[in-house]
Amino acid sequence: MQDKRLEKIQKEIEEIKQELQGIGEMRPGCLSKQIYYRNDKKYPYYQISYTYKIKSHTEYVRDEFVAEVREQIKNYRRFKRLTNRWVDLAIKHAKLKMKIEVKKSDK
Repeated sequence: MQDKRLEKIQKEIEEIKQELQGIGEMRPGCLSKQIYYRNDKKYPYYQISYTYKIKSHTEYVRDEFVAEVREQIKNYRRFKRLTNRWVDLAIKHAKLKMKIEVKKSDK
């Protein structure tokens, strides 16, 4: 029974690995539209803000790259979700494997 659970976990990990291979360009962060006021005129612009290696970054994004940056952020979030799931499964797998080994050695 528990061997089947191990196999199920391994299968799900393999599926995650396959999904990760399909992820394209990515970058962390949040994209926001800002307004710059000058001489009673509004000048909208986009910026991306993110933290990487414990440093905060903010960059301007040209209008023609907004859709691309949104896709990169979406890919990064998917990457993080998948890797977190992988770690959760790896922990379950390790615990279950040890439990099975203990039961086998007790027999």
